[in-house]
Amino acid sequence: MKKVSLISLSVIALVAASVFSVAVLTAGGQAGARGQAPAAGGRGQAAGARGQAGPAIPRTADGKPDLSGIWQVLDNSLDGNIEPHAASYGVHAGQGAIVDPPDGKIPYLPAAIAKREANYKNRAKDPVAYCFKPGVPRITYMPFPFQITQTPTMMQFTYEFVHNYRSVYVNGSEHLPGIDFYNGDSRAKWDGDTLVVDVTDLNDDTDHPTWFDSSGNYHSDKLHVVERYTRTGPDTMLYRATMDDPKVFSRPWTIETLLYRHQEKNFRVMEYECQMFKEKLVREGKGNNLRVVENN
Repeated sequence: MKKVSLISLSVIALVAASVFSVAVLTAGGQAGARGQAPAAGGRGQAAGARGQAGPAIPRTADGKPDLSGIWQVLDNSLDGNIEPHAASYGVHAGQGAIVDPPDGKIPYLPAAIAKREANYKNRAKDPVAYCFKPGVPRITYMPFPFQITQTPTMMQFTYEFVHNYRSVYVNGSEHLPGIDFYNGDSRAKWDGDTLVVDVTDLNDDTDHPTWFDSSGNYHSDKLHVVERYTRTGPDTMLYRATMDDPKVFSRPWTIETLLYRHQEKNFRVMEYECQMFKEKLVREGKGNNLRVVENN
């Protein structure tokens, strides 16, 4: 009897295990059919199928993305050179910011390369080192924060570096004729959730030009910049800028970098007073002399 009972119990246990396995497999198959394979990338595909473009972003009362806040590029190598480059004195190594052309190089016209090389040899004369306005797009990726204040018809960009500011009009108005600005004249419109800023009338004073970086990459008075600001999350924003200048470049080219929103308590844009003698001492490696002067 004991032997028969043990055999019966074993049979019952095997049947129960089989039923449980079938139930699990069936449930898994149904879940897979509903979610279309919980494999790599499955969550992204499912989110796309539900019509979600990505993380929720803050919006203003009129439904537009809210770009307000204090922003900054964290890649400090870009102000040194927006092309891929190795480290050098005063410049961090970096992969650059150019996404088009794919090789990451600025498409200079053959006749424009000589001036670029001359600028590089004389890069200590970078206009920014002498406290002149950086111009667009360089002012965006300098190692200084800037603040965006947004209204439905106008946005104010306030930069920490030497009290720069830009008024970006989103009211359908035209560019001002016959007037040049170091940071250009900015007129914008919305393209879906992206703010597209058209920048023209950029000043190109031969004595005080605006470079793209401290390595001497330059443009002429024919530069036309189209910026695109796209919120990608609560605290990040994608920045793209396309440059066109038929006097210097063989074709338009585009840079791309990420902006981060400052979240530190009481963080604000400070007043940066640029003084040429300070910049000169730092660039000459005499920062200790500067500290001695300031402490007396």
